[in-house]
Amino acid sequence: MKGFRDFVLRGNVIDLAVAVVIGAAFTAIVNSLVTAVINPAIGAIFDAESLATAFPVEIPTTSGDVATIYFGAVLAAALNFLIVAAIVYFVMVLPVNKLRERQAAKKGVIPEEAGPTETQLLAEIRDLLAADKSR
Repeated sequence: MKGFRDFVLRGNVIDLAVAVVIGAAFTAIVNSLVTAVINPAIGAIFDAESLATAFPVEIPTTSGDVATIYFGAVLAAALNFLIVAAIVYFVMVLPVNKLRERQAAKKGVIPEEAGPTETQLLAEIRDLLAADKSR
């Protein structure tokens, strides 16, 4: 039980829970914006009620009815995704990254340069062993 408690109270889990709640709130706001403002505006350009009903393709069925595919709905979903991603990036990720950079600069923490890769280290070891054998 102690291990579970430590896991739940670990900072990453709490941060993740907060991120999910904030993400859901942003998603609701952005969905409302896209559904109520952007989709009707773009739909008006394409002579449709909204983007979701734009670009209809009617396909006759064997029973004589017509099935309608709305490619605008796919575009609306893609647009919704891009807007959510942009808002999350510019409102949450970018400011937090800038804040972390400022805090690191105040503390005098200099980001470490990336060390050699595993492949580079193995090549150095190989070269040293080869030089040792040639003696």
